[in-house]
Amino acid sequence: MEGAAFITPMMPWNAIGVQEEVRQTAVVNAEASLFKDVFKNTINQVRESQADVEIKQYLLATGQLDDAHALPIAEAKAGLSLDVLIGLRNKTLEAYNELIKISI
Repeated sequence: MEGAAFITPMMPWNAIGVQEEVRQTAVVNAEASLFKDVFKNTINQVRESQADVEIKQYLLATGQLDDAHALPIAEAKAGLSLDVLIGLRNKTLEAYNELIKISI
């Protein structure tokens, strides 16, 4: 029995195409997770930039803002981050509508 130590038992084969389906499902899940993360990060950036604008507006109104240019800069950043979010949403809806048009 010691001479047969190099022999390994055979494993049963899966049906043809099962491995490919599992691999494709993993890729789709990873891509969905990646898109979800990008979308969440973009939303968080919009929230943070808007909160920064509101803080700077309060500081300006109370006379505590030292740099007069900080508020317009923060407003520009908030506007740009909102434009990126709107563009991402529009492209997502456009891609979704194209997928709906595909006939199977």
